[in-house]
Amino acid sequence: MAGRILVIGSSCVDVILQLDHLPVTEEDMHPKSQRFRMGGCAYNAANILGKAGADVTFVTPVGMKGLFGPFVLRAVQEQPWVHPVCLEDAENGCCYCLVEKDGERTFLSVHGVEYTFSPEWMRDIMQTPFDFIYVSGLEVEERTGDALTAFLEGLKSGTVFYAPGPRILSIPEGRQNRILKLHPVLHLNRQEACRFTGLDDPEAAALSLHEKTENAVIVTLGKDGALAVDRKGRKAFAPGTEIDRVVDTIGAGDAHAGMMLFALAQGMDMERALMLANRVSALVVGVEGASLKRETLMRVL
Repeated sequence: MAGRILVIGSSCVDVILQLDHLPVTEEDMHPKSQRFRMGGCAYNAANILGKAGADVTFVTPVGMKGLFGPFVLRAVQEQPWVHPVCLEDAENGCCYCLVEKDGERTFLSVHGVEYTFSPEWMRDIMQTPFDFIYVSGLEVEERTGDALTAFLEGLKSGTVFYAPGPRILSIPEGRQNRILKLHPVLHLNRQEACRFTGLDDPEAAALSLHEKTENAVIVTLGKDGALAVDRKGRKAFAPGTEIDRVVDTIGAGDAHAGMMLFALAQGMDMERALMLANRVSALVVGVEGASLKRETLMRVL
């Protein structure tokens, strides 16, 4: 029987600007296009889970003031697994995604209420226990990160699935250590794992992190695939998936995390889970933004 999954975190607007290259000081540029798409690490992961048919509940705050809140609310209300917490007197932020012609992206994130947390939002949700609880480092870093960490510490059951993200070294050390003591499954990319451990080799970094968490550690390697150390310390690897064309890399890591969480909740072994997540991540870089259509996702399941 598949496990129940709780996702906590942000939903925001990705403002995608297509550029030939990143601007330099005093340069006058004309982006090729500007589009609004849904984003946010937690939203991207939950979107994969929901469309894959997982038993997922996604709790996300939505600030109703300003330009972006109504756009976000309309989008999340279309998804039955989303439980938006509407905050009337707060603003939702956005992420400016600067996409160069090779598909690489640079993020400028304007944070709003979407990265905050209150345990009050969880009272009705937690009547039934969850098997996995997803959180990202962006929420842990924010001003309400202590409240989120305390909520995770107070859970009587379930495994934390933690994706610390690119600001891994900016998360307060005390909170980071408290989460690591919860024995979470860790999901990172090569740069994050190596920077956090101070090691040059991603496999060595994964093994080092496994010693801290005593649980699975997943490290994505871009086009080279992904590696993992499972809960028992056994190593696994899956090669990357061939990609015809990179449109942009927005949300590829989030999609990988979402599919890994789906696979682990289904009881798949680590190597099969990595292969599946690599395929889904490859599909995401072939579309604009972070979201896949359900029929596209189902082709690899």
